[in-house]
This record gives sequence, structure tokens and C-alpha cells, in this order.
Amino acid sequence: MRPRNSDPLSSLFGDDEPAASPTPTPAAPAAAVVSGNVLDALEPRLRALLPAELYARVWVDPTADNLHDVFVHLRTLLRILYDQVPRHLAEDPPAAGAIRHEWQDGALMFTDLAGFTPFMEANSGGGRVGAEAVNAVLNRYLTVMIDIFGQAGGNLLEFTGDAMLIRFSADRRGDDVRRAVNAGLRMQRAMEEFAEIETPAGMSTLGMRIGIHAGRFLACDVGTPRRRDHVLFGEAVRRTKAAEGAGVVGRVTLTPEAFAEAGDRFTAEPIEDDFVLIVDDLTAEELDYFDLNPQVRRPRTPVVLDRSVEAMLVDIEEALALVEPLATYMPRPILDVIVETARDRKIPVEFATPVVWFVKLEGLDTDVDDADEESLDSLIHDFSALFAQIDAVVSARSGMLRKVTYQASGSDVLVAFGVLNAHTDDPVRSADAALAVRDVVAATAAAMGTDSVTCRIGMALGQVFAAEMGVHLGRREYNLIGDTVNVAARLTARAEPGTILVSPDLAAALDDVFTLDARGEMALKGKSEAMPVFEVVGRA
Repeated sequence: MRPRNSDPLSSLFGDDEPAASPTPTPAAPAAAVVSGNVLDALEPRLRALLPAELYARVWVDPTADNLHDVFVHLRTLLRILYDQVPRHLAEDPPAAGAIRHEWQDGALMFTDLAGFTPFMEANSGGGRVGAEAVNAVLNRYLTVMIDIFGQAGGNLLEFTGDAMLIRFSADRRGDDVRRAVNAGLRMQRAMEEFAEIETPAGMSTLGMRIGIHAGRFLACDVGTPRRRDHVLFGEAVRRTKAAEGAGVVGRVTLTPEAFAEAGDRFTAEPIEDDFVLIVDDLTAEELDYFDLNPQVRRPRTPVVLDRSVEAMLVDIEEALALVEPLATYMPRPILDVIVETARDRKIPVEFATPVVWFVKLEGLDTDVDDADEESLDSLIHDFSALFAQIDAVVSARSGMLRKVTYQASGSDVLVAFGVLNAHTDDPVRSADAALAVRDVVAATAAAMGTDSVTCRIGMALGQVFAAEMGVHLGRREYNLIGDTVNVAARLTARAEPGTILVSPDLAAALDDVFTLDARGEMALKGKSEAMPVFEVVGRA
């Protein structure tokens, strides 16, 4: 047998790559070893991470060659999962079950793509061909933008539909804001490529708004060893998104705080609420100066020196210790598809018709910036427990809790029923889940002895573009984009505490099963006409 290296990454990435903290391997209970199969101890950890055919083949015939195929699959899966989370998280995931939080400083950039929904709808009649066309344009846009801000040291923290949240870390030079603004101006110049895009319905134009703020925010890893999420809290995140919302397509907007840190390097035009628009009067040489040469570590092909059964089992165990922490950040439907399609590295692209909803959680995270360490620990643990319970409610009904995003009035939890694992009764499953989530939040508030913790829920049924979006063999995430997502978000904003508002199409699908109250017509942002809105009261 070949000598074993104490670094678990050495057999996967090479000796010069950083090692992630390995997850302790639980001892196999004595009762588990009954078949005499060499995989007895590892099988519980492998069953959710192997494609069905490979799982069956290696269990029936655990030869060295089949075990090597398992190792190669896990290596590929690790590379895919490495790109599904922010870079700093991929390089240092928390131990299994650990809840951690950390204050981080720097400039934050929030981008939002304008014109994408009409572009998507113009291609929606083309079926898979139309979906692939949309995916090609979107991924080209993301590839260009991620490359530009990556050159300036930007780290993509999260996708939110077609929007991105990026962090430029504070450094000793104190030029994180300058790097962010330079990157933002370069990004806006690069949007010329997307000014005219041909579609079956004619030409479409994509534009972008960019908002930048400087400050500190709280990064948290919450949830359970089965499912967790990387969540951001704090006034800095809210201010960044507010800057984007106050901005103009084609321009870079700064908060007063960010502009003060930028000093006299940029010319600005004041707009409402003291935000400023940066004037792009820099020369190409000034703007093309790259501040950093980011060394983004990429997995490299491992070399297996010993393909004996015993050595391959050790390699597989080391690979599992690296894969498992990252896999917990994936919703189960997404993880299942990633596992089955790992060899091709391509999740199906589609126009789907799911139920999309948001849960706006209020009252748990309002005082993050002023909390002492003890209060902060308590707040994060309460939020983590609530996240775990909401995910359990959604997962039990075969839905998908996609992610948590931090907004001006609280944390928005994005949920979808009907993508990747659709059912004919997804509207009913979804409404049942929403009622159960409302009860979970109410029970949490009662246990805490407060009435300030509450939720608002908005739900919509309709077409979305669903795909894995981002850079080929680089930073990517599975996302949902479309007017249905926007309607769900607008309904959530209009809902009262403890209520569930639904769109008329969804109300029609629920009418025979649930008691619904007509709430009249509501004007929703982005809609030219008021929409009839209904409230889900309970089961009929």
C-alpha cells in the first residue's frame, strides 16, 4: 500500500493546495457490519452522493476498479460543489453541524439586470431551444461580469435571480471602494455587448444598475448537518441594495459612506437621499488598471498511486470528508440532479411552471449591528433553528427552499414547488407548506415570549426560467428568474404580518381545497394594471 499523506487534499488537488477542515468520520455501529461488504462502513455516507447506477454497481461488485470510479465521481462532485458557494466558504467550510458567524469588512456591490424578463419572455415560446438561447446570453453576461470584478478581487457572495452581491475585502491600503468602483465602471462599459440581442420577437436590450456601499456585515452559516445556508445580515447589506434601487441603468451608484471613502478619485453627481452617481470620465488606462491578480485556487487532477481496495477505501473516505460539508449547502432536489449529472456537469435548462413564494421573516435580525456577542449568539441560534424548521416543512412536501436573502425589512426565504421534481398537486403541497411555515413562525414567537417575530408570505404560480447560471467550470448557482418570481416578491411586500397572499392563477388552483378570501385588486410594482389578490386562510 502506498504511504498515506496526512493532508486529505493531497490525493485530490495536490500537495500545494489548501486543506479544508475534514469532517470527523462517525464510527460504524457494530450492527451495521452484517453483509461483509467492504463498503459497509461508508455506505450510509455514500448513498446520497452517488448516481444510482454507480451506487448499485459498486455495492454489488466492490472491486478496486469500481471503487476507483466512486473516487473519480466524488472528485468531480467536489469540483462542482466548490463552485456553488462563495470562494471563502468553499476553501473553509464549517465542521458538520457547526453554526458560525463572523463580521466582515469591505465594499459591497449589488447588481441588478434590467430588461431580462422581456428578453426571457420573448424566447419562452421556443421550448428547449428558447431556454438554451436564454441560458447562453445570461451565462455570457455572468461570465463577463464575474471576470471583471474578479480581476479587482471581488468575491461573488450570492446570486439572487439575475442579481449579484459581491464583496471587495478591506485591505491595508484601504482601497476596497476604489477597486469596487473601478470594477463597476468597467462592468458598465462591458454592457455594450448586450445592448442589442436578437430574439424571435425582435431585438432586446439588457442594462444593469450597480450600487456600492462600504461597511461591515455579518456572515453566518446556519442550519443542520442535513441542510444549511450561508446568510448575510446587517445594515451594510441593506444600504448596498438601497443604493442599487436608487440608481440608474447604465450607472454606478454610491452611498454617501462609500463616496466618502473613495475620496477625490472620482467625479460624482448627487441624486436623492444623498446617493451619488459616479461619472465615467476616466481614461482607458486608468480604468483598465487591475489592482489585484486574484489567485483563485482550482482543483487539479489527482494522481492515484495505489489502486488496491484498501487504498481506494481510504481515498474515498478522505474525499467524502471534503464533499459532505459543501453538499449540505445544496437543497436536496438540486443536489440530487448535480449527483446524477456530475459526469456531464450540466443541470437541465427549462422553462418551468412552478409555485414560487417568499417568506419574509421579521423581528429576529433587526438589531444585529448593535448586539453584543451573547445576544448575537442567541440571535443566530434562533435564526438557525427557524431556518431548519422551515426547510423541514418545505422538504417534507417535496418543495425546495432555495436560499435566504437579506432585505431592508428582514430576511426573505425563497421557496419553489415544481422545479426539478414537479408534481401534479404542487399548488396544494405549496399552500399546505405555507400554512405550516406560518404556524412554525408563530410557535417560535410564542416560545420566545414575543409578538415581534412574524412572517409575511407571497405566492405566485407561473412560468420561470430555471437553470444553473454562471461561469462554465467556475462560479455557478441554480436559480429561478421571471415575472412569477417578481410577483411573489411584490405580494410578500404587500402581505400583512401572519398572512399568505396568492396570485389569481394560484388561487384558481387552490379554490376547491382551501378557504380563500378575496383581497381586491392591488397595484404591484412593475405591473401596468392592478392584480386581483387572494389570501389563504386555511384548509376548506
